[in-house]
Amino acid sequence: MQDIAYKLGNSLYLNITNRCTNECSFCIRSKPGNFNEKYNLWLDSEPTTEEIVQAIGDPRQYEQIVFCGYGEPLIRLEIIKEVAAEIKAKTNQVKIRIDTNGHANLFWGRNILPELKGLIDFVSISLNAQNAETYNKLCNPMGGKKVFDAVVDFIKEAKKHIPQVEASVVGLPGAIDIEKTKKIAEDLGVSFRKRPYYEEQYVP
Repeated sequence: MQDIAYKLGNSLYLNITNRCTNECSFCIRSKPGNFNEKYNLWLDSEPTTEEIVQAIGDPRQYEQIVFCGYGEPLIRLEIIKEVAAEIKAKTNQVKIRIDTNGHANLFWGRNILPELKGLIDFVSISLNAQNAETYNKLCNPMGGKKVFDAVVDFIKEAKKHIPQVEASVVGLPGAIDIEKTKKIAEDLGVSFRKRPYYEEQYVP
């Protein structure tokens, strides 16, 4: 049985697609078995808006609801907009977050961030490298060499439409210059977070 929603701490995470525009060498998708030895996040079929809303239940029981999963959530842009609108219609007390690789504008061929204004409170964007060369080596993006600069541009644009914007990086030993990546985030005027490298248990 596939898991559409799973709880970590006081947050509910929504697993809405397995499709992704990156093939990162450090991705948790490459780990065998179920996520945290508990959740089956490999989807047999992508959930509908109705299925996701049903899986959420009462959103007021959570501090935040996060679109993420084993893929890139913004590939399902319309679903995110519909589900977020359903949540907002019920409560404004829960924070709605998206964890994204920042490829959405390339994927859709337009600036999609204005469409998220008023629906999404927080976006966490995986910068994951200090330059394009390192990014391409670690993340293997479908879009090729132009993707890293597009991610940086996505972070800049997100600030105009989303109240809280974060650039994140995986703490991959010896592969990523954390301080240089942090400096990029600081220069862009967004917060920075080093995510733990996934071994046995994932920490959000």
